[in-house]
Amino acid sequence: MSDIDSSDRQRPLLILTQGDPAGIGPEILLKVASEPWLSEVCTPLLVMERAAVEGLRDTAGASMDVAWDKFHFLDPAARANLHTALARTQREVCVLDPLPGESRTVEPGRPGPEDARGALAALDLGIELASDGPGAALITAPLNKAEIAQYVDPEFRGHTDYLAQKANLSNYGEDYLMAFLAPDLKVALLSTHISLQQAIDRVTHDSVLSALRCMGRHCKGRITVAGLDPHAGEGGLIGTVDDREVRPAVEQARAEGLDVQGPESADSLFARAIRGSCDWVLALYHDQGLIGMKTAAFGDATNWTLGLPYLRTSVDHGTAYDIAGKGQADPSSLRAVVQTTLRLVEQGTLV
Repeated sequence: MSDIDSSDRQRPLLILTQGDPAGIGPEILLKVASEPWLSEVCTPLLVMERAAVEGLRDTAGASMDVAWDKFHFLDPAARANLHTALARTQREVCVLDPLPGESRTVEPGRPGPEDARGALAALDLGIELASDGPGAALITAPLNKAEIAQYVDPEFRGHTDYLAQKANLSNYGEDYLMAFLAPDLKVALLSTHISLQQAIDRVTHDSVLSALRCMGRHCKGRITVAGLDPHAGEGGLIGTVDDREVRPAVEQARAEGLDVQGPESADSLFARAIRGSCDWVLALYHDQGLIGMKTAAFGDATNWTLGLPYLRTSVDHGTAYDIAGKGQADPSSLRAVVQTTLRLVEQGTLV
């Protein structure tokens, strides 16, 4: 690292993985990485297959606002001394192929088994660089959970749980949480991609308390817990879970020093949170939190995995196969994620 001057050391390294190479991930990564401001505030490293770049250049290269000559593919051996390799290519954006030497064709918008394998290979390399290398943060483009589960890893259920598994974190809610950040709203989820019935069954005193403790370790500010039933059960008239399970957990968390209140009726909580009634909302199931978040800030929200040993963020949208390869993908969501990630790096990831 002696060949990197002080200004280079101060710029965080952002590792951006391609997601599904047949989706819009490669396109939005290339578009944002082409913008001059990015290299001025950080060192971006794209983990992306050469075939994905060539597939885009062949199908939409003329219509995309991308400086194709700005991208430099690193030799695979550069992984052994990544800082040095990046320092030598300061005027270019470096790309590291997770499957070097393989010859294949990526057809944007038409995913297949090899795309699922490429998506997971890029994610694995991104995790490796963020965990053991010089990475300041990992930013992941969208992938297709079902494709990876069908063709590569039957146990795969999404980025969050896979990242936690690789980090030896076993208990969702206790060790790690899925959270979303928007300009005026921050939301953590008590459960993620499970059925609504399973999510309801998980609303227990212990799970709520564990999630609040996790938030206490990784977030700062006032937390409000959403109620499960309409009007948070309305004193038992509508339901008993909020008074029986949620409220005692909130009271215990408060006794432990956390600034938390609730449960409060979810039908108005998100609007009140946006107006400043609290800093964080703990939603009790996936759609309760994400409907509020995406209604308020779709395209501006950042997915942040609390509890990992490194900073990981992602966009709040999917692979959008219908527009992949047409040069139409809007990179503004990824741009917002990068900007939020850089703020998290500056703040030491506690927000």
